[in-house]
Amino acid sequence: MEAKEISQAVIGRLPRYFRYLGELKDEGVERISSHELSERMHVTASQIRQDFNNFGGFGQQGYGYNVEYLYHEIGRILGLDKEHNFVIIGAGNLGRALGNYLNFERRGFVFRGIFDVDEGLIGQEVRGVRIRSMEELEEFVREEEIDIAVLTVPKLSAEGIVDKLVKNGIRAILNFAHVDLNVPEGVQVENVHLSDSLMKLSYNISRYIRENEP
Repeated sequence: MEAKEISQAVIGRLPRYFRYLGELKDEGVERISSHELSERMHVTASQIRQDFNNFGGFGQQGYGYNVEYLYHEIGRILGLDKEHNFVIIGAGNLGRALGNYLNFERRGFVFRGIFDVDEGLIGQEVRGVRIRSMEELEEFVREEEIDIAVLTVPKLSAEGIVDKLVKNGIRAILNFAHVDLNVPEGVQVENVHLSDSLMKLSYNISRYIRENEP
């Protein structure tokens, strides 16, 4: 099962399934059919079954899905059955906002450190975590066994920072810098371009207006 090649489209839908199943679990729902889940998520029941069949199916015909079991299985597939230590590089407004986001810990992502070059920020705290100098970064990443780095720095400094992170064992990067990163094979990068998302929204608004003008 684990060796099967799974499309990125399927993987991209797993966190959404996990979120909805968590809400169902909190509501006390014990089992749910693919049809009922499709109505909640606005995804076809066929798509749900196809996605789950990539990992063995999980359901029983005539019974549906055990919500708690499916929630934990998808969490395991996503690697959420273990903790991941992460640091934030860049203690500006975005970096501090991410550091204050409590839901990371609920999902097993442990906020261990935040770094910046601004002497005026160093020594301040974000949710009890002291902002450190970039000079401390490499040693900290090695000694604290950091898995993931969140990058919220200007694009001109991003590449140099990434080289240091990779050399010191970082295996995954959540990239908010507006630059495409060159990393070795095996290092995972998830790019988050907020302006791109806003431009996509702008396009969809404009298209809707054009198509519905009298």
